Amino acid sequence: MKGGSAIFLLMLGGCSAVERISGTANDIRGEADALSDHGRAIGDPVVIDRAQRIEALAATIHDDLSGVQDKVSQWAVTLWWVAAAVVAVCIVVILWQTGLGTAVRVAIGWLPRRVVNDAELAAGMLDPENKEDVREYVAARRASSAEFDLAWRRLKKGKSNGDSR
Repeated sequence: MKGGSAIFLLMLGGCSAVERISGTANDIRGEADALSDHGRAIGDPVVIDRAQRIEALAATIHDDLSGVQDKVSQWAVTLWWVAAAVVAVCIVVILWQTGLGTAVRVAIGWLPRRVVNDAELAAGMLDPENKEDVREYVAARRASSAEFDLAWRRLKKGKSNGDSR
């Protein structure tokens, strides 16, 4: 499995086509230099001439590469965006599950509307000038939160059955 992963990563992040062409042109120039040296060693002017021609062609490849641009395949771009989306979703889930999401929301000052409404109702209940009382607060909490309503009904049902919880 490790070998397959390494090959996959090399395919995604391997050298660009321009870099590969440039490297191959350098290899050709190196071979042409070696061939030219061999031609001088044996005294063959035809080998020397051909080696110099090969080296000049390789140099032309380097000059032409300045006008070439790499093209990224569409599947690689799509795969990159999918991977980025998965990472973003994982970060959000981790923040939410660890409770850090709430800390971030509080730090930037964003509070959910239901929490603000709850706080307003509680403040109004404690203010002697307002006519809201505890019953209105409980009714509003039950209306705004299905979880609170379910817990309230279970608690009331338990007390009506003689449960002393």
